[in-house]
Amino acid sequence: MNGLANASSLFFLSAGLSLIFGVTRIVNMAHGSLYMLGAYIAYTCATSLGGVLGFWGGVLATAAALALLGALIEIALLRRIYHAAELFQLLATFALVLLLSDVVAALWGVEDLLGPRAPGLRGSVEILGRQFPEYDLFLLVVGPVVLVGLHLLLTRTRWGTLVRAATQDRDMVAALGVDQAKLFTAVFALGAALAGLGGALETPRQPANLGMDLSALGDAFVVVVVGGMGSIPGAYVAALLIAEIKAICIGLGTQTIAGIPFNFSKLTLVAEFIVMAVVLIARPYGLLGRAQGMPRHAAAIQDPIEPAGRRARLLALAVLAALLCVPLLAKASPYTLVLGIDVLIAVLFAASLHFIAGPGGMHSFGHAAYFGLGCYGAGLLLKLAGFPMAGAIAAAPLVAALGAAIFGWFAVRLSGVYLAMLTLAFAQIVWAIVFQWEALTGGSNGVLGIWPTAPFNSAWVYYLLVLALTLAGVLAMRRILFSPFGYAMRAGRDSPLRAEATGIAVLKVHWIAFIIAGTVCGLAGALFAFAKGGISPETIHVSRSIDGLVMVLLGGMHELAGPLVGAPVFTLLQDSVMRQTPYWRGVLGVVILALVLVFPMGIAGTIAGWAKRVAR
Repeated sequence: MNGLANASSLFFLSAGLSLIFGVTRIVNMAHGSLYMLGAYIAYTCATSLGGVLGFWGGVLATAAALALLGALIEIALLRRIYHAAELFQLLATFALVLLLSDVVAALWGVEDLLGPRAPGLRGSVEILGRQFPEYDLFLLVVGPVVLVGLHLLLTRTRWGTLVRAATQDRDMVAALGVDQAKLFTAVFALGAALAGLGGALETPRQPANLGMDLSALGDAFVVVVVGGMGSIPGAYVAALLIAEIKAICIGLGTQTIAGIPFNFSKLTLVAEFIVMAVVLIARPYGLLGRAQGMPRHAAAIQDPIEPAGRRARLLALAVLAALLCVPLLAKASPYTLVLGIDVLIAVLFAASLHFIAGPGGMHSFGHAAYFGLGCYGAGLLLKLAGFPMAGAIAAAPLVAALGAAIFGWFAVRLSGVYLAMLTLAFAQIVWAIVFQWEALTGGSNGVLGIWPTAPFNSAWVYYLLVLALTLAGVLAMRRILFSPFGYAMRAGRDSPLRAEATGIAVLKVHWIAFIIAGTVCGLAGALFAFAKGGISPETIHVSRSIDGLVMVLLGGMHELAGPLVGAPVFTLLQDSVMRQTPYWRGVLGVVILALVLVFPMGIAGTIAGWAKRVAR
């Protein structure tokens, strides 16, 4: 019964996200923020007004307020970038996550806020000799009621028919004369209202806090993908499945299997991601999902990747000369070297992600897994196996390559959001293992004392080492992209059927590309471990994967220089803004939104387009 009550909460959260993606094809990263905002607004109504009006009236008012906010977001921002690539729209909604997080912090503070109990549902009832909260019984019932209401709305009304048609083939809906702008606004408003309703109904069960957005977003993505993108019944079935598995794990507690004690409760940290991985491997479109209709309008034609011209080479040499001069600035500002090392590691991390996401067309939400494997590989080989620093840095990428080989074998068989979410599932599984295997990894404390040895224990010497390895990694991937293997990668991205017909083993090519990217990313992780002197599970957290994706998108997904531009811009922006204001997330979000609107193809991509137009 706990599982059924939790399933209702998961369903409220995920149903809106499923609707929004099904119709608009936008992966709305801000959905968790709308859920969090709903919890804070409902808390304010319940505590300010009190009683039945404050709580239940506040729940309804929260849903209405979030519907208006959702409509405003769609009209003011998303409508301007529908022509952009789907992942670039993701960047815009990620900027909203940063902005809304600091708006909530400024209005409500950083303390957790637990709302009052629901009037009329404050007691409990005895079921099978145990006390069960009346409010959870209410949630247990209201979830299916909302499911039935949404089903009737989508199947018995003209508006619902248009929504279902747009989910299957939105281009045909537009061709039949339907006003897509109004339809998209209405769908986004309904999705935001459902997110706000879910957050409002959770206030008596858990305190409103600033961490709700990302945790709720992860849960929502899992439920939507397991159920099938755009399927409301699928979202409820997936929520029910995941919530019940978690409830059973908690109920089992610690059990002894073959004489070995096993704590099932710890599985709750990663249970939903294990379920998602299994479901996507068995059913690539989720339990009740099906392949999305392909748009009839061709995407903007991407120019072939060309070798760098004379001007580009001169610019690259000038940048390299400037990087070599950075140690000269260390006397005036020692922090310059620290920041320079961070930028170079970010460039290598972003370049490895771009290698599979741009030319390969494989969008990864879990690239931090290979970064973390490189970190822990280097740290544990140094501390436990007694490897020298050079040996640890050389062997750590092989650890990441092994992880990429295992995960990539399954991931390359999927595409689009499903591939991205499977990579996220694998990354979360790695994070859970690192977080809980305290005997080996140190758990939440991590591994400390990973410092460079002579002659690299001098900051400027280690900077030059990082610069050399970053340059080698970037040039190696660039060389691969201009080889026959690189052309085969792009052929498999642009037209897999034609590539297969010409004899290219697309899955094998993409799998090898996945391993190459994981290896380079593992090198970045090893360099990071020695730069910081220690590692923790945060190196594998989903936020690092999102940061890498933001770097690639800021620079430009379809430009080789994209990650080389996006990584420094994002790292320097984050560093400078963090030192200026406690509300750096909001400022950074506004800056990213401005960059999205000014550079719709990324900074490097837009500038390259301007240069070509000027040349013509």
